[in-house]
Parts: sequence; C-alpha cells; structure tokens
Amino acid sequence: MHNRHWQALAASHFEVEKQPATGVRGMVVTNHPLGSAAGAQMLAGGGNAIDAAIAALFALTVVEPMMVGIFGAGMSTIRLANGEHHFINNYATAPATATPDMYRPIADTWPDYQVVEGRENEVGALAIGVPGTLKGWCEALNAYGSLSLDDVLQPAIRYARRGYRATQYLHELISKEAADIALFEDTARLYLPGGRPLAPGARVVQSDYASTLETLAQEGPELLYGGALGQAAADHIQATGGLITTSDLAAFSTVHTQPVRGTYRGHDIIGPAPPSAGGVHIVQMLNVIEAFDVRGMGFGTTQGIHLLAETLKIGFEDRRIHTGDPAFVEVPVAMLTSKEYAEEKRHLIDMQSAREVDTGYSNTARSNTARSNMAPSNAAPSNMAHGAETPHTTTLTTADADGNIVAATHTLHSAFGSKVMVPGTGMLLNNTMNIFDPHPGLANSVAPGKRMTSSMSPVIVERDGKPVFALGSVGGTRIFPSVFQAIVNIIDHGMSPQEAVEAPRLWTLGEEVELEAGMHDDVLAALKSRGHRLAPLNIIGGGMGMIHFGGQCMTGASCWRADGTPIGIGGGMARPGIRFAV
Repeated sequence: MHNRHWQALAASHFEVEKQPATGVRGMVVTNHPLGSAAGAQMLAGGGNAIDAAIAALFALTVVEPMMVGIFGAGMSTIRLANGEHHFINNYATAPATATPDMYRPIADTWPDYQVVEGRENEVGALAIGVPGTLKGWCEALNAYGSLSLDDVLQPAIRYARRGYRATQYLHELISKEAADIALFEDTARLYLPGGRPLAPGARVVQSDYASTLETLAQEGPELLYGGALGQAAADHIQATGGLITTSDLAAFSTVHTQPVRGTYRGHDIIGPAPPSAGGVHIVQMLNVIEAFDVRGMGFGTTQGIHLLAETLKIGFEDRRIHTGDPAFVEVPVAMLTSKEYAEEKRHLIDMQSAREVDTGYSNTARSNTARSNMAPSNAAPSNMAHGAETPHTTTLTTADADGNIVAATHTLHSAFGSKVMVPGTGMLLNNTMNIFDPHPGLANSVAPGKRMTSSMSPVIVERDGKPVFALGSVGGTRIFPSVFQAIVNIIDHGMSPQEAVEAPRLWTLGEEVELEAGMHDDVLAALKSRGHRLAPLNIIGGGMGMIHFGGQCMTGASCWRADGTPIGIGGGMARPGIRFAV
C-alpha cells in the first residue's frame, strides 16, 4: 500500500498484486495482454482510441474466445476529443419467431427458477440471440475511428493464423465447461484436442477463424448481416434447432443514444443508458451515499461496509422494478438519477441495523397482473443468486493523447456462449437468450426483437469537462456494484488506480452480503451483530480495468481477477527540423 493514502485503509488489509502502466501518448487496458498489445499497435501507428478499442476487441475474440465474439453482445461509452459523448448499444435481441413460452421452466422458485427442460436457454442453438457486436464495432470505427477495418483486424488475423499460447485462465474455463463443449464437434476439436482441455502454454491456432476475419476485412460487416457468413450461421442454427434466420440478421440495428449522466462530489458520471442497469443505478447509488461522510467512515470499516451493503439493496430493488428495454417498457431515468429521489430512498438506511428486503428472486408472484406492465424482474440465473457466478464477459478502456476515450464491455454471455461453432468459420455463437426470464407473462419474458437487460457498466468520470478516469468490469449482476465501489475508492478514499481496481469488494441482493477476503474479524463480527448474513468468497465479479488521467500522464491498471494488462505509449516523433551532420 502507498503510505500517502488515508489511514482508514488499515481496516482492510490487502496488497496490490499487479503494477500499473503509465503513458503520455495513449493507454490500452484489456483483460488479456495480447488484446492490449493489439490496441497499443494502433496507437503506435497513429490511430486513435476508437481504433485501439476495436482492434483490441477483435483480438480478444481470438485470445479470449470464452468471453467475447463477433456473434455476441455489448455496449460502448465513448468520449471524443471535442468533449462529445456517445453511447452505442449493440446488445443482442430475441429472434423474430421467439415467443414467451418457447422454453419449459422446471420450477417457479429458486434455485431452479432459470433452468428449463434440456437447458435449451443455456446450451445449443435455441439459446442464441441475434448478435450485435460486429455491427456495433464497425459502426463505431466508421463514425469515430481513423483507420480502416482491414487495419484494425490485422492483429486478430495474425493471432488466429499464427496462434497464441493458452493461459492458465483459458485452461481453467475450458475445464469447467468441458462437458458442454464436448457436445459440439467443431468447438471440441479446437478446445478439447484429444478429449482433454488445452493445456496452459499450448499453442492455439484458429485457421478457419483467421480466414473468416480476412474475408471480413475485405467485405465489411455485411458479411454477417446479409452475406455469406450470416447465411452459414443461420443455416447451421436452423439445422440444429434454433430460430435465427438471415432476415433476423439483416434486420438487426444498434441503438445510438446519449449516455446517462449524474454528478458525485463535483464529478460528472457518464455511463450506459437502459437497457443497461449500469449507468442509471450507479448514479442512483452515488446520489444516495453523497450525503454520508464516506471518506470519514474509512474503507473496510463496519460503517463503510454497512453503508455500501444497504445502498446496494436500494439499487437492486429499483433495478428489479424499473430497468428494462426502453423499447418495451418505460424506464424513469430522470427520476432514478435525481438527487430528490435519492433523498427519499436514503431514509431506508438505518446505520445501526441491516434492512430485510424482498429481493424478488424467491418467487414469481405472477398473479400480480400489473407485473406485466412493469420493467423486468431481471431474475438472475441460479448461479448468480447463489454466489457462484463466473465472469463471462470482457471489458476494455482505451485513451489517446487527444482526449478520445472508449470504455466498452462485450460478451458471449456464458463462457464460450452457447458452445455452438459454425462449421468452417471458427465463429462461436452467443447464448444471450439465457438472460431472459423463461417464464411467460413477465416484463423480462422473451419477446420478438427484445433486448435483454444488462449490468454492463462502461463508465467515464470527468470534472470540469476534463476526464478524470474511465473504467469497466465484468461479472454479470456484480458489474455495476463493482464499478460503483471503484468510483467510491477513487473519489472518497483517495486510492491509486491500482488499489481502486484490486480492493476487496462486496455484493448483495439483500439476503446475504458477499465479501472478498481482507476484512478484519472484528469488522465481520460487528456486521453480523447488525443483522447481516455474511458469505465469504474468493472473488466477486471479475476483471476490472481503469485509466486515470493526471496532467498529461495516463495511468492504466488491471486487477488480479483476470489476465488484464495495461499498456501505455510514451515517446514520440523526432523533433522537426533536425539537421544531420555530414
């Protein structure tokens, strides 16, 4: 720990495991070193932060294939050098022939609420949603980048054609998903050679995918949204029992809108708009705690943890009630992000006692006919509700010296998505239909063309119109609570970027408070005395990355929860007008 930081940090013992990077000409932070290298290559070659982000994302589809793909979903918060902000939502949608009763749930209560017969919403062709990543990435590059699609694809093509070394992280996730991967011949051939998971250090060559990317570089996103790649994907999905057609692909459109904005202690918080819960509820929760002396309470103290836990309960209650796809439900963004509403909700917090809440995750209560007009219940899969969620997502942050910034989070949903790979293409397909509530009659039930609600939270924080830091995280429903806590770590607790992303986290829906290791035993005992039921975990959420801006220098930080690596660009061109001696 750095001694310059405030003394209350002593209440929670943690040592940072990674080191930050610095740069003056640019910074790229992704959850894989080769992803960061791809983005850095664009910056080094004169590209901007948008070029770097898209190059890194394409590279991550190769080296972090369990997390992200061109047949996936996600969103990006973008700041341009002129100070403009943009939000691109390229989350997946349900196919046109999808219906609310297309799945057969095995239970109406937890822990099996999200499980359906044959696991059809989780594994296989019927779990696949209409993808948005490729279209969103190409639109961002075309609108705000400076390099060509061919340029930004080259690192990904090289990694796929020449291969890369499998990390321990990749090996562990293949091992965890091996039984499902084995059901799909093309996927198993690559990730279970000889019937065994790729070993750490094994060279992973993806020749078919390299060819797909090379064709994409020449033909553009129409290759998928109306071209041969889309035809191959639709044919395979239809042949194996799925719904997606070439018409679904051709009809898909992204949503370009303004980000959600709020303020916290003189800072501007700029994040994703609905159907993401991230921007709305991060702003809401910051508004709630703004009236408390968070810094005086200290990090990792009984008071500090209690306040965060009680605030998360408020955020999750309103997420369940209000947040959904604004094309289908009315989301009261202005109300949820207002200081007046925060004042009203703040009265729910008793600083001496934990509040019991109805999380809405224990039963469906479908007899309430008004429920169908409300925003989604957003019932999470059972592994989320019971503390075993794996971070099946990737996140990145990029910045250049001109002031362009990208914070982006993208996913296949589960590790390796549906596990389906289109033969001859190397392209893995998502399982985003698993995010829907499989029970009909609810606002988060399946509907044609509907987008799933997400907790993705790519956020940019500014002060007086200048960027202070940008960040994102992975981990399903634990994403926006994790980003919320990192913002508090920087603004209230004065942590360094590295400390802020690595600091122990907590999470709660209201039933139990999950805590990462590092809290004092006497703090835990005091929390229990206030009525909190505690659940110690090794990891909450997943890999987080951040870029912090100080003067002309940028600091990039990645946490220990993934293979994250920051790469900064320094140096520069030669001084003009140099005369060489003869």
